[in-house]
Amino acid sequence: MLSVLAIVLPVFALIFAGWLARRSGALGPHSTSELNRFVVQLALPALLFDVVANAHWQQLWHPGFIASFGGGTALLFAATVWWRRRRGHALADASIDGLNAAYANTGFVGFPLALAALGQSALAPTLVATLLTVCVLFAAAIVLIEIGLQREQRLHHLLGKVARSLLRNPLLLAPLAGVLPMALGLSMPAPAETFLKLLGGAAAPCALIALGLFLGERRSPVPGAGRSAVVLGGLKLLVHPLLVWLLATQVFALPAALAHAAVLMAVLPTGTGPFMLAEFHRREASTTAATVLGTTLLSLLTVTGYLALLQR
Repeated sequence: MLSVLAIVLPVFALIFAGWLARRSGALGPHSTSELNRFVVQLALPALLFDVVANAHWQQLWHPGFIASFGGGTALLFAATVWWRRRRGHALADASIDGLNAAYANTGFVGFPLALAALGQSALAPTLVATLLTVCVLFAAAIVLIEIGLQREQRLHHLLGKVARSLLRNPLLLAPLAGVLPMALGLSMPAPAETFLKLLGGAAAPCALIALGLFLGERRSPVPGAGRSAVVLGGLKLLVHPLLVWLLATQVFALPAALAHAAVLMAVLPTGTGPFMLAEFHRREASTTAATVLGTTLLSLLTVTGYLALLQR
C-alpha cells in the first residue's frame, strides 16, 4: 500500500498545484490551453521519439504479451467508441471517450509501479505496454478524431484532408521518426539525448498541472459528465484488466510473470493523453478530466487489491 501511495500521491500533488495556481490567479485563463499546447507540440513528441529510438527489437518482441494487452485494449477502445456513437456522440468525442476507457497511465505510473511490484524483469513488458498505449492506441484515436472533425463529404477529399492533418501531427511523426534509429541501432549523440530527456521529462508533470488548471476553472457543470465519468472509469479499472487477464491466461497462456505484468498495466488509471487531445482539439473535456482524476484516486484501491492477490 505504501509503495502505491508513494507512486500515486505525487500525481495528485501536481494536479493540486495546477488547481491552486488557477484558483489563486497565479496563472491566467489561457494557461490551460497554452501549457497543453506545449505538451502536445514539444514535450510529448520528444518523449515519444526518445522512447522509440532507444528501444530494442529484442525487448519489444513478446507476441503473447502484445496480443493480450494490445488485444484487450483495442477491444475496449473499439467497443467504447461504438457505444458512445450509438448514444449520439460525435466521432471525435466518442474517440476521446474510447481513450478514457482504455488509455492506461503506463508511462508515469506504470514503470515505477512495475519495478516496485514485479522487479526488473517487468520493465521490458512495461515498455511494450507503453508503446502500444502512447503510440498505437493514441495514433488510432488521432486518426478517428481527424476523420470526425473533417466536414468534407467526398471520400477522396476527406482522405486527403485527414492525411494532411496527420502529416502535421507531431504526436504521430515523432514515434515514426524514432523507428529509424531503433531499426538501424543508432545511438543519439549525448547533447541530443540530454535535450530529449529534458524536454520529454516535462511532458507528464506539465500535463498533470494542465489538468489541475482545467479543474481549477470556475464553470457550470456539464450535464451528464459525472455519470459518464463513472461509467468510463469503471470500464478502465474493472473491464480493461478483466479483458487482458482473460486473453493472457485463457487464450494465450502467458507465463505467470508476463500475465501479471499485462494485468498490472491494464489496472492502471487513465493517463492524461485523452485530456490533452480533448483540450488540443477544443472538445468537451469535463468528462475526461473527471475520469482521469477519479480513476487515479480509485486506483489506490484497485492496484493495491491486485497486488494483494499476487502475494497469495
